[in-house]
Amino acid sequence: MGKKVAIIFGGQSSEHEVSCVSACTIIKNMDPKYEQVLIGITKEGKWLLVDNITSIEKGTWVNGTCTVVLSPDATRKEILLTRGSKETDGCSGTYEAIGIDVVFPVLHGLYGEDGTIQGLFELSGIPYVGCGVLACAVSMDKFYTKVIVDRLAIHQAQYVEIYGYQMKRDIDECIRNVEEKLSYPVFVKPSRAGSSKGVSKAESRQELMEALHIAVQHDTKILVEETIIGRELECAVMGTTEDVKTTVVGEILSAEGTAFYDYDAKYNNAASKTVVNPKLPDGVSDEIRRAAKQIFKAVDGFGLARIDFFLEKDTNRVVFNELNPLPGFTSISMYPMLWKGMGMEITELISNLIELAYKRGQ
Repeated sequence: MGKKVAIIFGGQSSEHEVSCVSACTIIKNMDPKYEQVLIGITKEGKWLLVDNITSIEKGTWVNGTCTVVLSPDATRKEILLTRGSKETDGCSGTYEAIGIDVVFPVLHGLYGEDGTIQGLFELSGIPYVGCGVLACAVSMDKFYTKVIVDRLAIHQAQYVEIYGYQMKRDIDECIRNVEEKLSYPVFVKPSRAGSSKGVSKAESRQELMEALHIAVQHDTKILVEETIIGRELECAVMGTTEDVKTTVVGEILSAEGTAFYDYDAKYNNAASKTVVNPKLPDGVSDEIRRAAKQIFKAVDGFGLARIDFFLEKDTNRVVFNELNPLPGFTSISMYPMLWKGMGMEITELISNLIELAYKRGQ
């Protein structure tokens, strides 16, 4: 057999279900030259060996009894399995070690693409797909991404940062701070949540207060941004800081009646559409691709990322929105669609990402 690839999915974030769907896409489309080891992380944080894709599709994998530990011992590069019954919780005291050649984390959001699990991979010494600890941490934190992009002379929405403890102390002061710097409507986002979870549009003081309370359920740090009215555009990148490749640009067309491309519009609303290589004003596509490269390099990106922009109405100004260090791989996700637009089918894309993992540290 070829390289043994551990595909890790699920996780404790609010994007658990999307992660499972992304994993199924990767499992089905991975070149058979790779030997797959499926590892699911439950919402409670339990690591389980998963027998097959059918159990992921049905959701029954969470009832598994074979627990998994990824060893942090860099001299071993392996996972440890223990099989048992529910009564013993799998802890029979007898372990089986399986060597792993590469890890493919298909984890979105908290504990998946924020640098935490990447730190475990670094300790294990096992090559892994995707951005490293620093790049994931600053990319998942929308505030710190903005701090970095501020230095690149790339346009982005004006913003105000609010912490949960400030809301508890005096939420009225938080609202006044926003109103002094920004005009309604504004967007309220958890700083470290993905897939638009907890994001709301506020058009008044009352709506802002409600939006802050929604956002703080997902993160203790909140970003309030000015509204940019325009087209939503995305660019996929792959490579290293030395050699970054970009795709054509894609456009998000939210379903009619939706305020913005939120979680439901992305994954549950069939009327929302994505367009690869849409017609754009002269020079816009090249500007977005250049900016995507700059941002990926600035955060010390590696492997893959999707970088989102707005094309502001009337001005045609390209405005950076956010960076996703581990974008979705569902059947309607933009990242694989954009590479397909470049002539790269998903099986080749997955193989390229796996092989790229071996360049880490070289």
